[in-house]
Amino acid sequence: MRNHSGVILLAFVILVLGICRAYGAISAATTQEIEKVNEKGPYLGIIVPNMFEMNPLLQSPSFVADLKVPYLEYFGRRFRFGKVENEKVIIVMTGLGMLNSGITTQLLLTLFKLKGVLHYGIAGNADPQLQIGDVTVPQYWAHTGLWNWQRYGDGPNDELALESNGDYTREIGYLRFSKFQNGSENGKTVDNFLNNVWYQPEEIFPVNGVPEVRQHSFWVPVNKHYFDVAKRIEGMKFQRCVNSTCLPRSPKAVRVKSGSSSNTFVDNSAYREFLNSKFNVTPIDMESAAVALVCHQQHIPFIAIRALSDLAGGGSAVSNEADIFASLAAQNAVDASLRFIALLVPQLEFLHKAGSDS
Repeated sequence: MRNHSGVILLAFVILVLGICRAYGAISAATTQEIEKVNEKGPYLGIIVPNMFEMNPLLQSPSFVADLKVPYLEYFGRRFRFGKVENEKVIIVMTGLGMLNSGITTQLLLTLFKLKGVLHYGIAGNADPQLQIGDVTVPQYWAHTGLWNWQRYGDGPNDELALESNGDYTREIGYLRFSKFQNGSENGKTVDNFLNNVWYQPEEIFPVNGVPEVRQHSFWVPVNKHYFDVAKRIEGMKFQRCVNSTCLPRSPKAVRVKSGSSSNTFVDNSAYREFLNSKFNVTPIDMESAAVALVCHQQHIPFIAIRALSDLAGGGSAVSNEADIFASLAAQNAVDASLRFIALLVPQLEFLHKAGSDS
């Protein structure tokens, strides 16, 4: 009888474990580790796209890893715990692109108790008035890779497919491909079968909204308080040389109006100029808007710091831009982020104390 009961119990355990694996449930052991971590929270989340951008932070004397729980691995992500400038932080790498960044940000916000999110990395530059190595802090981010690609033969005054359902809109604007072609016949511009792409806002579902009732968002603002704090890093001095190759001037930090993200590595001067003139974009990357959108829906304070590694599409006086200066830009982004955290911490402590006294 005991053997029979043991077999039944073993079968039940195997079944439960199988269900947990099949449905992605968090194991009991992982849940306990997360609970222990959250008892020490809340944390500032630091989200980084790639390892070469994260390594300068991990190697910095400003980062002190937690001795008891240095990291937790879950769903292909490694969440590192420690302190930066005496602020408790969780550092996580996303990987390339909008999907990876959105998933990682949502995991971070779902699993851990956070007070805010800092995202940093390198980016292409759409503003020729700035230089490689400069550090930018945009006030707004947009996902500029969500398009409605218009049927050939239709024009700006024609209704877009599914526009009447509210799925798409012409409010934001469009890119007309024929404006960027060289071909002509009999003195007239050759028609372009690619026609127009219309830029679209994201559908979002805020945590305090009605489930399955969408809202739309194109420009996502960073946290106002974080943006105010970032003004104080504008006087920083940054590295300007990689070995014997130096930039014309020392890089600077600057707050800018907007940045854009999409699943596209932009190395095209015509598209760079379009983004800058149409949307007043400075940094162009592949992750920030995804992080911004998730934080916006979850009402988590957010800011992104991006150092410029190249003038997208070329055209600067510096040759082999990204190949030479990506490491310098990554270090400048880390230096700016460390300074930002150092400035942010006393204010967070003051706000927390004021909230406790009220």
